Amino acid sequence: MNSKRSILIVGTGALATLFAARFSAAGADVTMLGTWPDGLRALHRDGARLVDADGVEHAHPVRAVDDPAKCRGARHALVLVKAWQTERAARQLADCLNADGLAVTLQNGLGNGEILARTLGLPRVAQGVTTTGATLLSPGLARAGGEGVVSIETHPRLGPLGDLLTEAGFNVREVNEAQPLIWEKLVINAAINPLTALLDVPNGELLERPSARTLMGALARETASVAAAQGISLSFDDPAAAAEDVARRTASNHSSMLQDMRRSAPTEIEAICGAITRAGEQHGIPTPVNRVCWQLITALAQGK
Repeated sequence: MNSKRSILIVGTGALATLFAARFSAAGADVTMLGTWPDGLRALHRDGARLVDADGVEHAHPVRAVDDPAKCRGARHALVLVKAWQTERAARQLADCLNADGLAVTLQNGLGNGEILARTLGLPRVAQGVTTTGATLLSPGLARAGGEGVVSIETHPRLGPLGDLLTEAGFNVREVNEAQPLIWEKLVINAAINPLTALLDVPNGELLERPSARTLMGALARETASVAAAQGISLSFDDPAAAAEDVARRTASNHSSMLQDMRRSAPTEIEAICGAITRAGEQHGIPTPVNRVCWQLITALAQGK
């Protein structure tokens, strides 16, 4: 996997399938490393498949493996697993990422970059965020949820991956520091994801229910307050309005947390509302709505 046209994707879910399909369509050699048997079987058999806006399905060849030894020598890896899977992804990458390789995380929630760096070392990790969304329709089959931006912090080893992302049609930008963007996305995720999962509704429905809209605003403001307490400057002045704008633009989307709940799969609540609550405690910032959403999602998951 030493070619500049090669990419390792850690994960087999919605975003991983979307990125893999677009990289493959651009002529890249794509390897997907995962643990989900159904996903790996479908990807191996049919490739990474995308449904376009007209409902037409397009399949793109990928290599799907469950053994890190089969992808040793990887120079660039994109980490697209759920936040609760990051520890495992770090161990897998320790077995297959080149000594001068780079792992880029575009995951939701807090702490993913730090977890990867503890195992791989800081020089082999770059943090980023993406506002591109995707829905997993079945194993190996995804539908894009609107075109967004892929923002990655500047890194001396990023060049070939940045070029490949651009060739695959992604809107890429390099930033000096990813942490403000991670917190901006966290504001949005905290405001939308747990409420859509609890109410079992698409994003836009939150704006149609006054009580849900009030909770949305409270979640966004709490999260922004915790960011401010850590000296992190956000690009928007009104966090509630920013969350509402995203909910409006993605009105028909089902959040990743809602998708997880419907599949009875673990959610990222610990890395979102849980992480916000813990950070708030450290800085003396009350986060009661985040805490309750954290507890409610956890209780629902325990029941399933």
